[in-house]
Amino acid sequence: MKMSSGMFWGLLLIVIGISLIIKIVFNIDFPIFRLIVAFIFIYIGIKIIVGKSFHPFSRHKTDTEVVFGESSFDNIEPGKEYSVVFSKGVIDLRGVQAKREGGKVKISTVFGSSVVIVDKSFPVKINVDAVFSGAHLPNGNSTSFGTTIYESDSLDVNNPYLEIKADVVFGDLKIEER
Repeated sequence: MKMSSGMFWGLLLIVIGISLIIKIVFNIDFPIFRLIVAFIFIYIGIKIIVGKSFHPFSRHKTDTEVVFGESSFDNIEPGKEYSVVFSKGVIDLRGVQAKREGGKVKISTVFGSSVVIVDKSFPVKINVDAVFSGAHLPNGNSTSFGTTIYESDSLDVNNPYLEIKADVVFGDLKIEER
């Protein structure tokens, strides 16, 4: 883990101080060692989910992902994956270049909130996998756990269409037609 020693010892002293206050004021025994081990596991888990170097409380934004921030993606390219992690993101698919030949876009939302905007007149197929989250589709259906598929009324698999694969884990995903 890439955490400076000053930050580590500072956080450790803060946790110890808070646990002492809770013990003295509320007479609650607080397991400091277990709490520290839990924070270390949480940190490692977040680092695995993000898949890169991860520094808590630092914002990260590229053309295809946002971590600990807020972003709007409007120059979407088919074949790419867009990620929203611990953030809020708006993904506008109305100007996608896939209108002539079709295309696929993958969207991942982890511990965050995403709004995906699709063109009402263009055929789309949306496959949503949700785990402990809220996924709301244009037809009013929603899911918290499992897989849901939405196909627009104008979808014909023999003609070009936009295919969206959306994964949402402990987050919120709303897909709107405009």
